[in-house]
Amino acid sequence: MRRFRQELPREECDEVLLDGMRGVMAFLGDDDYPYAVPLDYLYKPSERRIYFHGARGGHKVDALRAHEKASFCVMSEGTATKGRFGLDMRSVICFGRLHEVEPGAATIEAVRELGLRYVRRVYPNVAAVDEELRQAGGRVLCYYLDIEHMTGKLVNES
Repeated sequence: MRRFRQELPREECDEVLLDGMRGVMAFLGDDDYPYAVPLDYLYKPSERRIYFHGARGGHKVDALRAHEKASFCVMSEGTATKGRFGLDMRSVICFGRLHEVEPGAATIEAVRELGLRYVRRVYPNVAAVDEELRQAGGRVLCYYLDIEHMTGKLVNES
């Protein structure tokens, strides 16, 4: 962190991750090209883990299986400060290693918890989350980022 006066304490980093709805996962893709993809997520501060879900195959899955190291970035929406140009926003970047959740009950439980986070934003109610799991739960992959290092920063985009 170069601008240490803008560094966020751990509690504020947790707040950004808990409040955010989407983030961008970055890892090493085909031919060592960087690969970044926006994702829904579930952050569990007590575990220092971020959970994700997706299809059982594809470019993202190939990349995470080939290279376990990744970073994940979330930004707040930002707020305007009277008398200042631009928005003040907080950003957090987490670095760590990706792991797959065991298929079966552990995956269903993790994906359900992730889905419940999006009730009233994506899903209309809990029953809709459960129905989605009933229909697609057998085809879903769940994985998590074990956070090894986290940085947060207050920035002004002006």
